[in-house]
Amino acid sequence: MLKTKEHFDRRSDAVSAKAALLEKFKSATAAPDLARKLAARAEVARLRDARHAARAAEKLKAQQIAEAETAAVAEAERQRQAAEVATLEAEKLAKARRIALVLSDEAARKTARDLRYAKRKGAQRVA
Repeated sequence: MLKTKEHFDRRSDAVSAKAALLEKFKSATAAPDLARKLAARAEVARLRDARHAARAAEKLKAQQIAEAETAAVAEAERQRQAAEVATLEAEKLAKARRIALVLSDEAARKTARDLRYAKRKGAQRVA
């Protein structure tokens, strides 16, 4: 047969459990090594914060290095593009000079041909 606790029994058990918890807390705060434990916890927290700060500084340094490398790559790309544009401009200028030279040579040949033609016609009229 099941044994059931009455309301009074449950209430007295709860009161004694609360009293036991209170006594345990009082004995823990009055313990002689409490200050040492608290100091050890504070030291652990301080060391944890120091490690966190060191990691944050390391991460910031790595980020700055990455940004500097990215800026260097961008600058190198800009210089490469500027050099490429300068090369294209130089090629365009050289091509324009060659075309001008060809045109001037062609004009000179045409002038020389016209002079020969005029001489020949002049020689035919005299004869």
